[in-house]
Amino acid sequence: MRRTIKSAARLAVLAAAFGGALASAQAADLPVYTKAPPAAEAWNPWMIRLRVLGVLPDTGGSSVNVAGVPALSSPNSGLHISNQVVPELDISYFFTQNIAAELILGVTRHHLTGSGTLQGLDIGKTTLLPPTLTLQYHFTNFGAFKPYIGAGVNYTVFFNNSASNIPFAGLAVTSLHVSNQWGGAVQFGFDYMLNKHWGLNVDVKKLWLQPNYSAMVNGAIPVTGTAHIDPWLVGAGVTYKF
Repeated sequence: MRRTIKSAARLAVLAAAFGGALASAQAADLPVYTKAPPAAEAWNPWMIRLRVLGVLPDTGGSSVNVAGVPALSSPNSGLHISNQVVPELDISYFFTQNIAAELILGVTRHHLTGSGTLQGLDIGKTTLLPPTLTLQYHFTNFGAFKPYIGAGVNYTVFFNNSASNIPFAGLAVTSLHVSNQWGGAVQFGFDYMLNKHWGLNVDVKKLWLQPNYSAMVNGAIPVTGTAHIDPWLVGAGVTYKF
């Protein structure tokens, strides 16, 4: 009888141990569920800016060659090109958080007059379409303040050229042509982001733009030269990051 009780007790202990091991094994096989992390917001590489842009030509060094009239030619005379303020659209694409390409689009119309011995001569007007593409580096370690620098290329199309045909001291420009021109560009600026989409922008560019031009005075005297426009583009506006 005593042996029977001991055997039963041993069987009970073995059963309990086996049952615990089985339960542990089953628990180990069960999948462990954890709370999923929040979905990351997709990064959009596009940005646009709308600016008010001041176009400030720097015409020092422009040449003027009046056929047969050395007294009216360089270095005694030069050109003056008017400043202009226009709206401008900028489209940027970010290859990474730091590297972006920017294309600016805008149209300006400028008034050309003589300087030096040609002071007071109204030459005419021309319209510029100067798309400029730059490659930029954006600094991202200043919080909402995001400065950048860039360099690139500009191709300016001159169109709607119109001679003034206004007499001055017996002279009047009767035709005007300005050649399209490639040029280099550098820039610096910053965005100050008010939130993840909207911000304020200040941007300064320098273009090297020196197109050749030709004109006719009094319908008979050819005038040729190079216009050193070399403008500063100074802009301020709003930024929208998609």
